[in-house]
Amino acid sequence: MYTKLLGAAARLAVIALLALVFSGLRVNASEELPALRIPISTDIGTFDPDNGFEIDGISVINNVYEGLVEYEELSTTLRGLLAESWTISDDGLLYTFKLRPGVTFQDGSPFDASAVITSFSRRRDGRFSLSYFFDNVADMKALDDRTVVLRLKEPQPSFLDSLASPWGPKILSPRALKENDGGDRASTWLNQHAVGTGPYRLSEFKRGERYGLLRNDDYWGKKPFFREVRLPVIPDVSQQMLQLRAGQIDAVPKNYPFEQLNSLPAGLIATASPNMTLYDLFLKPGTPLDEPEVRRAFMTAINPSAWVSDAFGKYATVAQSLYPKSVLTPRKPMTFPTDLDAARETIKKHGDVNVVIGLFSATSTYRRIADLLTAQLATVGINATSYVLAPGAGFAVKNDPNAPDVLLTIAGPDAAHPENQLTAFYTENAPLNFFGRRVPEADAIVDKARRMTETEERNPLYEEAGDLYLAAGVSIPLVDVDNVIVHRSDLRNFGLRPVYPIGNIDYSKVERTGP
Repeated sequence: MYTKLLGAAARLAVIALLALVFSGLRVNASEELPALRIPISTDIGTFDPDNGFEIDGISVINNVYEGLVEYEELSTTLRGLLAESWTISDDGLLYTFKLRPGVTFQDGSPFDASAVITSFSRRRDGRFSLSYFFDNVADMKALDDRTVVLRLKEPQPSFLDSLASPWGPKILSPRALKENDGGDRASTWLNQHAVGTGPYRLSEFKRGERYGLLRNDDYWGKKPFFREVRLPVIPDVSQQMLQLRAGQIDAVPKNYPFEQLNSLPAGLIATASPNMTLYDLFLKPGTPLDEPEVRRAFMTAINPSAWVSDAFGKYATVAQSLYPKSVLTPRKPMTFPTDLDAARETIKKHGDVNVVIGLFSATSTYRRIADLLTAQLATVGINATSYVLAPGAGFAVKNDPNAPDVLLTIAGPDAAHPENQLTAFYTENAPLNFFGRRVPEADAIVDKARRMTETEERNPLYEEAGDLYLAAGVSIPLVDVDNVIVHRSDLRNFGLRPVYPIGNIDYSKVERTGP
């Protein structure tokens, strides 16, 4: 009898133990969340946040590294990131940042003011591709472990926007920089490695094939929903679409055909948000479009209101100015002329007008816009042809004797400030002043406006400068296009920000709904 009772007790103990084990397994299973699978269209050139103007890979870099400030989701409002707060001196020259406590790098080393100075000095002094962010910084110092002071050479109201830019300065582990220096400020090592403070750490690097991120469980902020992010390189959007429908990836982050967005397969939805994707035509000097009457006829024919819905459905609007609508809303929006008969008469009087349109990219959206423009121009007697430029050739049209008459490209700034737009594309020395056009009167107004801190005072000047560039025939803005992501219907919260290039998701914000 005693033996039977002992045996029964043992069985009950085993059953209880098994129940506890299986209960624990269930808890662990619910905590072990699935991977987020997002394709990358263009391979990542480098993980060095100071030395690469990545487009598709900027989300990856910004989930591993962090800066002092950032833009809020779906907004151009600034907020602190690794900086809890900041103050600006009355003369606009001193920026004092109070740093967030309790932050560590992914290699376990502490984040402090000296780490900020080390990282910022690397970018400013390293002659990297993104060193220009600190061109106006005279010096920098750490007052104590949690306080950093940056002194500018001259007032720059856009400075915080530049710090919040997707390509703005990030904080790297000083330990990693020192241990992997190699005499090149660790730039070789950082091409394929990364040590920041972000919510994810780089876990896999297979150039041209795939990349991987793992959740940083020591992250100072809210932990990401997904433990792992898998990032296959899939250049062809049609292949991305097939894999999404087959359940092999979770989203097509960009270039999903607009004409198919109203008939998505079951289980897929589209999420759209404002973006700084402004399609623009830049005009080469020395063509018939230099003549104001011919240019007016050209603008009449290409009026985007006639074709924007055909190209983009409900996901784009006619441009209001040469600024993306998220950067500046003009008091007097630009308008396209509408008198087609007058346009035809102008071209008939002028004689043959032939225009060659160069496409910055081979994506289907560029081709669709070019086809629509060509058809529209034919209605007033302008003969237009188009072709896709070789990769990178759009940056060299200024010195190309065979450059197209018109360059179709996206003109979006690297930060959400009017100065960033003009000094990127329009002022005389702007790096993306594609054809080297000069409008000294407008440049002088930009130089005045860029020192102003009050939006009500500065924006009318930026608008005036923009009107002068438009009147001079530097460019013709066409349409503002939303960021559209097609994804599984059980995903939400993509952390989208207008200033980020289209398709860039903040992986740390994405969540899955339902069981």
